[in-house]
Amino acid sequence: MKKTKPPKPTAHTAEKGKEKPQARSTQMVPPQIGFDRLIRLEWIRAALEVRTGQRSVDQVEEMLSNAGLGKEAMAKTRTKLNGLCLQPRPELADFVARGSNLLTAVPPVQVVAIAWGMAITVYPFFAKVAELAGRLTAIQGDCSTLEIHRRISEFYGERQVTKRATQAVLQTQADWGAVERMEKGKRIARRTPRTVTNEQAVAWLIEGLIRAIGRPIPAAALQSHPVLFPFLLDPSIAYVVSTNPSLEMRTEGGGGPVVAVRAVA
Repeated sequence: MKKTKPPKPTAHTAEKGKEKPQARSTQMVPPQIGFDRLIRLEWIRAALEVRTGQRSVDQVEEMLSNAGLGKEAMAKTRTKLNGLCLQPRPELADFVARGSNLLTAVPPVQVVAIAWGMAITVYPFFAKVAELAGRLTAIQGDCSTLEIHRRISEFYGERQVTKRATQAVLQTQADWGAVERMEKGKRIARRTPRTVTNEQAVAWLIEGLIRAIGRPIPAAALQSHPVLFPFLLDPSIAYVVSTNPSLEMRTEGGGGPVVAVRAVA
């Protein structure tokens, strides 16, 4: 019987049986959200008073328990309070400490200004929602929350968690007196902005804004920046920057002066 020769291997048969490497996904991973629940201003005040020795951690725990939070919600709320002011990230520890000290400053600084500065710096998602709310309410004073949801999803993805977190931030901003929720939360309106007269507080808010944005900001844009829409910064920006050790004003390119966080030597 005549033997038949096996066929010669081809490129196709040589690769047969081998596992082909999987193609790498080019889909971008949405940035982390972090701030995803209502944080009441009274809880922030209590946490700040822990830092200044006016209250104990146990008293804060009791306050959260009395608020009717479940075990899981209480744990997550505690995590947010730790991130905001009790146990901030190491690179923000000095910034948060200086903000906490403003609680006993003269002239007095409203707690909402301290809470806002910490929130926009620690949680970029909070800052982005604030920026969108500030921009969309700048002309008529109000806007639909649907438009905020639509625009935030362009940055953080069209996900259910994004929608829930956006709603939580808007509820938080309403609790802090920055906006008013109308039509069962379908619209928000700006409330009367608070005037910040303490020079240290103004400088600290500006520093927080720059840290949140991640780049120097034109000096001319600071007074009306959408992220800080709930506040009127009363002292001269140029004077505040020139007298504060954490900030510096410089010229970049052919534009006007910008304000930056001074590099630590």
